[in-house]
Amino acid sequence: MLARTHLAITFAALFLFLPKIEFGRITFFSVAFIATLLPDIDTAFSFLGKSKFARVPQFFTKHRGILHSITFCILISILIALSWPVAAFPFFIGYSLHIFADSFTRDGVRPFWPLKKRTFWKIAVGGYVESTIFILFLILDLFLLIFMFMS
Repeated sequence: MLARTHLAITFAALFLFLPKIEFGRITFFSVAFIATLLPDIDTAFSFLGKSKFARVPQFFTKHRGILHSITFCILISILIALSWPVAAFPFFIGYSLHIFADSFTRDGVRPFWPLKKRTFWKIAVGGYVESTIFILFLILDLFLLIFMFMS
């Protein structure tokens, strides 16, 4: 899926946890948004993948490989929890939602890398269905934002 769709999905999910976040909301949202874009760093066509820094993981990985797995997500979340505990949960949310959303695309993902089992469905990246999903989540995000300010 495209970066905008991942961000819209993550934004909606973060609203579920917002009432439980008493402080550090900017950190919470920032970490989750970066994490939801991070799995695509392994392709030069992505938002983060265009940076010079991204050339290192692109050299060592292939797109939709280890970086698109729950295995990697859990490992990195644990490492973050050991060094910056407040960032571990939003990282896990953003990253895992990216993996979950990409599992519905035609290329799919290997969620439990190094196992070969691939999960996939029929959504074309950037296609009509994905655009519809993006618009629906964008509308949901707007409603949630309005609801937050009204309450």
